[in-house]
Amino acid sequence: MTMDTGSTSQWGAEGHWPSRRRAILDWLVQGTRDERFIDNILVEMCTRLREAGVPVGRATLHFRTHHPEWLGARILWRTGMEEAKISFFGYGVESTSQFQNSPANEILSGTPEVRQNLEGIAESGHAYPLYVELSRDGFTDYIAWPMDHTFGKKHVMTFACDRPGGFSDDDILFLKDLTPALTLVTEIRLKNILARTFLRTYVGPHASEQILAGATTRGSGVTIEAAILICDLRGFTAISDLWPRDDVIDLLNAYFDAMSDPVEAHGGEILKFMGDGLLAIFPLSNPNAGIDLLRAIAESQTAMETLNAENVKRGRPLLNYGVGVHVGDVMYGNIGSRKRLDFTVIGPAVNVASRLESLTKETGRPVLLSAAFSEMVKDQVALESLGSFPLKGVGEPVDVFTPLDIAQVLEAERLDQAASYV
Repeated sequence: MTMDTGSTSQWGAEGHWPSRRRAILDWLVQGTRDERFIDNILVEMCTRLREAGVPVGRATLHFRTHHPEWLGARILWRTGMEEAKISFFGYGVESTSQFQNSPANEILSGTPEVRQNLEGIAESGHAYPLYVELSRDGFTDYIAWPMDHTFGKKHVMTFACDRPGGFSDDDILFLKDLTPALTLVTEIRLKNILARTFLRTYVGPHASEQILAGATTRGSGVTIEAAILICDLRGFTAISDLWPRDDVIDLLNAYFDAMSDPVEAHGGEILKFMGDGLLAIFPLSNPNAGIDLLRAIAESQTAMETLNAENVKRGRPLLNYGVGVHVGDVMYGNIGSRKRLDFTVIGPAVNVASRLESLTKETGRPVLLSAAFSEMVKDQVALESLGSFPLKGVGEPVDVFTPLDIAQVLEAERLDQAASYV
């Protein structure tokens, strides 16, 4: 780092950085190591800037997040805010007029700097609505720069001035000196966020935390007691053969939404999607795991009824499914080849749940429960015994049950919730 405290030459003009040694720059490089969150760093940086006499009244960081639901996020700080505000933007925002008529669009399109004097714009107007809004809020100057992360990933930082006359040349030089360090600091944190997001997206929240904590060795894992749910779509091969690809993907995604959202809402963890099926567990560390699993199934049934009603309106096929449920010890951890691992569960209990799911085709009942699981919930839901069935790969025949009216578990939950408010 250059120690010339007297130089004020334009940043980057001769390849020298920084133009001046500053305490905030030292803090960004050396003092943020223990801060995990970008928003906290932004708040602290802006507070330090104002204390140093730089009239930053508003600052934003814009990131593309690669989240399955969100294209990106904006972190906003304004004077007086102790915590930054984080907003998320969905896919498709780039086609909106709000985005296209914005300085962020210019930066992401390759412009190296966008600066606008905001004084008087509230009265005269501007093609960019953001400038009018900022001018009305009393801001006088605005500047935006790219944050160029590795592999061509481009993000945006902005600053707005709340002092008459706008930023001085020295203010701009001060802020420019911070941009390379802020870019590096944010990239590190963003990659940590992306790693966590990708793992949560593909292996689930609990497994992702295990992996991030270091559970990456083949064979590493634990034995846990859990209720196991396996669900499979019926007749999907015929649907795949008869319907266009895009329709098939839409049908499959809608089916997984209907089945998955209730599972996660009631404390289950989806470990994997297997073609048109899914595997989920409800750890028995939760004493209500059994009834929570049934509540998830009941909500899934309601969601599937709604989905099928929509499919009928659109001339699409009805979707049917089978669910098998068992309870027991499972090995939960890393399984696979030396270089390619899967974080999942295995064990005889998983096999029983899988065989029960297949048995739904023969019995014509969409939900089958093992005797072991039924014993857990028999006092909370009415069950019908279907008899004993030999299951492939299972030594003795298994007593099989089905819920008579699974919707009653939802009604009981509503009554319990209502009673808690009395």
